[in-house]
Amino acid sequence: MALGPRLDLRQSQQLVMTPQLQQAIKLLAASNLEIETFIGEALESNPLLETGGVRSEERGSSGEPDDIPREEFTSDQLMSQAQGEREAPLDLDAGALDRERDTGDGAGGYGAQGDGEWGSSGATYSGEDSDFPGIDANRADDISLGEHLNEQVGAIAVNPKEAFIARHLIGLLDDAGYLTSDLRTIAGDLGVSKDEVEDALTVVQMLDPTGVGARSLSECLAIQAREADRYDPCMRKLIDNLELVARGEVDRLKRLCEVDDEDFADMLSELRSYDPKPGLAFSASADGAITPDILLSANKQGGWDIALNEETLPRLVVNRNYYVELNEGSPDPQAQSWLKEKLADAHWLIRALDQRQKTILKTTTEIVKQQDGFFRRGVSELRPLTLREVAEQIDMHESTVSRVTSNKYLHCDRGCFELKYFFSSGVASSDGEGASSEAIKARIKTLTDAEDPKKVLSDQKLADMLGEEGFDLARRTVAKYREAIGIGSSAQRRRAKKLANL
Repeated sequence: MALGPRLDLRQSQQLVMTPQLQQAIKLLAASNLEIETFIGEALESNPLLETGGVRSEERGSSGEPDDIPREEFTSDQLMSQAQGEREAPLDLDAGALDRERDTGDGAGGYGAQGDGEWGSSGATYSGEDSDFPGIDANRADDISLGEHLNEQVGAIAVNPKEAFIARHLIGLLDDAGYLTSDLRTIAGDLGVSKDEVEDALTVVQMLDPTGVGARSLSECLAIQAREADRYDPCMRKLIDNLELVARGEVDRLKRLCEVDDEDFADMLSELRSYDPKPGLAFSASADGAITPDILLSANKQGGWDIALNEETLPRLVVNRNYYVELNEGSPDPQAQSWLKEKLADAHWLIRALDQRQKTILKTTTEIVKQQDGFFRRGVSELRPLTLREVAEQIDMHESTVSRVTSNKYLHCDRGCFELKYFFSSGVASSDGEGASSEAIKARIKTLTDAEDPKKVLSDQKLADMLGEEGFDLARRTVAKYREAIGIGSSAQRRRAKKLANL
């Protein structure tokens, strides 16, 4: 065969991931608060988008010009034609890109939105919950620990230099209020003596909340004991031997402290009243607040009402009048091309968000259906569930369900749960259906909480008791579940219960 250059024509098919399609996939995995941020950026960059009070029944005048074609494509057609930037709705699956239809799936009356509007008017699957508190209702003041401490330094420090060092120390405190840096290193960094740093540290330890600025747990408790005027020699010995308290060596502690049973019980009660992490009062509540994406409530018919949280979902519309005004007043072809591009982007975003809502509600409806026992009777009824099972029931790809359940929280009468919580492995049971690992953990906690302090249950005894209830578990599995939920061994629980009964 002769060697030489030549031209060949080849025909092939490939999956085209356009930038907008990639963005749509990210939107599916984003939480409502992240969506709100994304919408804010879109409103700034696209003059045709705006938030408005247009209702779904007014969508005939929602803002889409009559001369703009409304032909819709499935995601597969979009991919094959490489038209991801167009305005058709997307079923966001990185693999097969599931074909989700606009018609209902038996989950309830969820209606499709109009082309020019996306928002709360059509976002609910069934019913609303307008009484659900917003995120600010559960948050503490926004002031940080550092700000709270810095406000007090000026009233206690004897001179500006000491105040400066104290503020530097405050900046080094961790979230719990502890100082983990070495004082010699701090003195070298600031060019001052170690004694001056220690004096400034004393100032910090005098601030509220009591216990901040400590370098160890024992020092933190000692500061609080001094503040309560309870730091006598007996209490000092108790605080200096916290490892014995953790091990429950009561008799040895009473000998060290030279107290009787009544005094020791009083000292131990006082010690328990102290806060081992005083700084968390200013950081944990604000950072730990969770705004649910989905609201679940029981209805009068004995079923469930599922709705997206409207508080975090702004309504988007296309400003039709502004589009017509700009289009008629801009004869420049380049300006009109830019205007059409912005219009297509606006329609794409509205439909992508609308499709995201439908997918979330469809997935959540199936999860609620599968875990109906949990919502009615508690964690003991939580059944094993996998992403594949839900994906098969709603005719979507497993990766789509995985994205939908990421960073999404559901609020119900039993609390606020991440959607991932309802997916767990199972263990064999006598009824043949199996039991969720979360249900087993809950049962182990119930058994250990109710155990006799004088007859603490071993892992083997727990396994035997669970076996009598129909759960086939090995001792090692029980130990693994017990450790996963933070329950100590039988020896640790025995010492803890002994201390608790003093």
